[in-house]
Amino acid sequence: MTLVPLPAFADNYIWMLQVGAHAIVVDPGDAKPVFDALASRPDLRLAAILVTHHHADHTGGVDALREATGAAVYGPAHERIPQPFTPLAQGDVAEVLGLRFEVIDVPGHTAGHIAYHLPATNSQAPLLFCGDTLFSGGCGRLFEGTPQQMLHSLDALAALPGSTRVCCAHEYTLSNLRFARAVEPGNGALADYAARCETLRERGQPTLPAELSTERLINPFLRSREPTVSAAVQRHAHLSADADEVAVFAALRQWKNDFR
Repeated sequence: MTLVPLPAFADNYIWMLQVGAHAIVVDPGDAKPVFDALASRPDLRLAAILVTHHHADHTGGVDALREATGAAVYGPAHERIPQPFTPLAQGDVAEVLGLRFEVIDVPGHTAGHIAYHLPATNSQAPLLFCGDTLFSGGCGRLFEGTPQQMLHSLDALAALPGSTRVCCAHEYTLSNLRFARAVEPGNGALADYAARCETLRERGQPTLPAELSTERLINPFLRSREPTVSAAVQRHAHLSADADEVAVFAALRQWKNDFR
């Protein structure tokens, strides 16, 4: 099994999993990068499309790809996804090409957002396709959900095995890390990670997938309960010292929204 990030638009990744002569793609907002990847390997056939949420930069290529290849489409049960598709929600499993993708409800960025977790095999670390919920060093904006929902969603993802490879849908890492360092300037693991990511981008390479164990050390949105992070948020947002965890998380997300 081979994992390939296909760049799309300004900063999207369409993730392609190649399993023998067949492929699965995740969140194809644009059909062209997928068609180009398939054309580069004439033996490769698209078997399935996994969708995490309804935004156009994640669904725009679904109809064209399905029509051209006959690929099966899977997506969140409670969002408008191009029909026909198999609706999925918390606890469901999408079985494709012998792989079992476990579905996790992760509302926050959108109301019905889902993520796909592929457990480890003897030769492959776990994979997480999380759309716009979790980014390396950050999390998605709250367009439809609440801070409480997003905090709960991130808790669910953070509880996965530390070796999980986090396949985010956008190359936002460097901008996220600039914010993370403003929140936690004394975090040595964060400084080291930022230096590695800067080198990757200078070489034209993606910073993704990230490793979940690293995200737990450097991502302020997974660390909002840590004393260093919560204290920084309280100072910045003028919160009382007894502000609850949801209030702290909400203020952290607003800080990021306003950060330049």
